[in-house]
Amino acid sequence: VQLQASGGGLVQPGGSLRLSCAASGFTKDYYAIAWFRQAPGKEREGVSCISDSDGRMYYPDSIDSMKGRFSISRDNAKNTVYLQMDRLTPEDTAVYYCATREGSSCLESMYTGMEYWGKGTLVTVSS
Repeated sequence: VQLQASGGGLVQPGGSLRLSCAASGFTKDYYAIAWFRQAPGKEREGVSCISDSDGRMYYPDSIDSMKGRFSISRDNAKNTVYLQMDRLTPEDTAVYYCATREGSSCLESMYTGMEYWGKGTLVTVSS
């Protein structure tokens, strides 16, 4: 499985960005794909996940800071998952990664971890 994240860049506080994750090479019919991020000097954290079996969900530690601002979606015809990010703040500055686990729901993947990771895309929120 290969994942390619794109769409990062420099944005002003309050602005928006949409990240894309193009996926290919799946061998199973269903899978979970999620966005993670890692800010400078901080641990990687989960942002949001989407799967056929349990829909969309936020990672527990991200709900308070991201719900209402970040939204995950997918285009099955393009095998692409998106992360729409609105009302960005400097605290959202990070490298954003997409990752996937085949044959898994989002909830299952939160316990077992992801199998495949793409290279990240840098999001910088600054005036």
